[in-house]
Amino acid sequence: MDKIIQITSGRGPLECQWVVARVLKVFLEEIKTENIDYEIIHRENGDENLTLKSVTLLLKGKDISVFLSNWLGSICWTGKSTFRKLHKRSNWFIGIFELEGLEKTGFNEKDIQFQTMRSQGNGGQNVNKVNTAVRATHVPTGQSVFVQNSRSQLENKKLSVIRLKEKVMEMQIRQLEKRMQETWNNHLQVERGSPVRTFSGTDFKKNYQEKSFKKQRNLLKNELKNYKNDLN
Repeated sequence: MDKIIQITSGRGPLECQWVVARVLKVFLEEIKTENIDYEIIHRENGDENLTLKSVTLLLKGKDISVFLSNWLGSICWTGKSTFRKLHKRSNWFIGIFELEGLEKTGFNEKDIQFQTMRSQGNGGQNVNKVNTAVRATHVPTGQSVFVQNSRSQLENKKLSVIRLKEKVMEMQIRQLEKRMQETWNNHLQVERGSPVRTFSGTDFKKNYQEKSFKKQRNLLKNELKNYKNDLN
């Protein structure tokens, strides 16, 4: 099942925007190991280079819910600010949320309605005598394009499909951005409770600490196994 998630700095300062960019890198690295496909469908750059205020991803694959169970919630990075060296704060929080109710509609050529007509403007005899121009309409959305680039009706039809797909996808992205902005307003204040993950230092990967029940369960299993071996 596809899922859309957002990594956000909320109302956090520049340091949190930097953490978003770093966490995104770690997140994508783990996605690859889990064979989960992703697509970045929206991103809002931060106030400085290499920072992000938010990024929204579409995830596709199996067991996405299991993977996200170790990510959704507040993320904490512990370290001194590289932007304000005299700043006393050392814990910086960002959030990762699932955007429920948002679906990316697919584009199916079966939903296109074609209409042929004579080309307009200069073009010789072919303009006035042959219906080579094509108007393509995407019925579900009502979006349409008019193509008369070629004297071949077939070529114009192929080109109309490409242009119509771009137009429909652009419209869907705008709708997603509007919905995401509404969701963003609900998540501006990132919770600072018990973070699901904690990072420290500039090397996120090496200093990563996972706070999940899965890891705790595995540790208990190993302890129980060792205990049984001692009894034997």
